[in-house]
Amino acid sequence: MSAAEEVITKAPAVEAVPKRGMTLGLGASLVMLAALIIGPLFLKNFIIFQMTMLLIYGLAVLALNILTGGSGQFSLGQSAFYAVGAYTSAILMEHAGVNYALTLPVAGLICFGFGFAFGQPALRLSGIYLALATFALAVAMPQLLKLGFFEHWTGGVQGLVVTKPDPPFGLTMSQDMWLYYFTLAISLGIYIASVNLLRSRSGRAFMAIRDNEIAASAMGVDVALYKTLAFGVSAGVTGVAGGLGAIAVQFVAPDSYTVTLAISLFVGMVIGGVGWLPGSIVGSAFIIFVPNIAEHISKGLSGAVFGVLLFLAIFLVPHGARQVAIVAEQLVRKLKK
Repeated sequence: MSAAEEVITKAPAVEAVPKRGMTLGLGASLVMLAALIIGPLFLKNFIIFQMTMLLIYGLAVLALNILTGGSGQFSLGQSAFYAVGAYTSAILMEHAGVNYALTLPVAGLICFGFGFAFGQPALRLSGIYLALATFALAVAMPQLLKLGFFEHWTGGVQGLVVTKPDPPFGLTMSQDMWLYYFTLAISLGIYIASVNLLRSRSGRAFMAIRDNEIAASAMGVDVALYKTLAFGVSAGVTGVAGGLGAIAVQFVAPDSYTVTLAISLFVGMVIGGVGWLPGSIVGSAFIIFVPNIAEHISKGLSGAVFGVLLFLAIFLVPHGARQVAIVAEQLVRKLKK
């Protein structure tokens, strides 16, 4: 076996998703959008808050999907970028008096730089070794946020309380409802931008690297640049999600961003379907609601019940929600015929 063949066989392959298979059809997209817009008008504030968190975690899963489904790089450190984004928004709001909406692009830019910088030394790693390096980042981040050097800004172990914004322009709606629609608008913008990114020249470069790194390099793709760029974009989107999460929850603390969050986001991506962007919202729903269902079934064995439900989901639909969507589409076509 040649050296090139050995390199090719080392990295586990991520199943390719056709360009048309990245998104829902126009009809299904409009139905889902209508449900997201109209649904909160008939729900209580607590349910609206849960839907807001659904969108926020959906953004974080989407960011991981860009990295793994788009460029084929595995990461178990998304909680670190989420934490940086959350603390950036919280510090700017509470210490600098910056408007909450303006903190989000700052959080995204800082996390983009952080992710791009982290991607540089990670270029030598791939597959499980890259996942292990990002896992180390996720483990270290909560401890770094507790350091006394940052305590004046971060609040140390006690964390930092964030003021929830009121609706602007004198709108007669609750804070939770306004924040939901604000989050929905940002989520839609990032989703559309992500779809366009993966369909652009840069997206084609990401997917070429994912499918065969050596062949992509032979075709003139700057592998180092695009791999670090994928890390930066993924971290930037995760940072925006973290900022929104800090505003919605009204509190940031180091122990809120442990490696458990990173693993949950990875689970959400797998459940939603690797490389299928609409599945991010399905994966987000799984990691938010299924633990609650498991606890309702058995409070003492909620972890075991969640594990069983996760195993069943992976066993029955190994390709996640994308597989369910394909089956549903085939059934609709048969009914039309």
